[in-house]
Amino acid sequence: MTQANITIEDIQVSNDDIVAKLVKFQGQLDESNVDEKAKIIYELIEQTPQNLYLLFDFEELEYMNSKSIGYLTDWYTKITEGGGKIVIAKTRSNILDILQVVGLTQLINCYATMDEAKFALLQPAGGDEN
Repeated sequence: MTQANITIEDIQVSNDDIVAKLVKFQGQLDESNVDEKAKIIYELIEQTPQNLYLLFDFEELEYMNSKSIGYLTDWYTKITEGGGKIVIAKTRSNILDILQVVGLTQLINCYATMDEAKFALLQPAGGDEN
């Protein structure tokens, strides 16, 4: 089985209405582990179905298969339906290329630094729309 790890940390926020989490991905999400790892995110969504703000740190994510992209799309849908938000930080070029090709970067904003991603995540909804 290919190694993959997901760790979750709280992000301190001043708004009591939202729950913000930093979700760090490490290793490779592939057929041997993606279903098991996806359950971690689904459990997080079930625990906080409303106003969940997730910052995905992809700095140490080396690979993601098509199924993991499908999960990412589903997480985005579930979280935004609950008034939440997802942003991605520090994506490796090979992963960013995949996300761009499938159009996910049009839904989920990707940022080069953790500070940029955290700032964007915690902006009020609609603050950066045209």
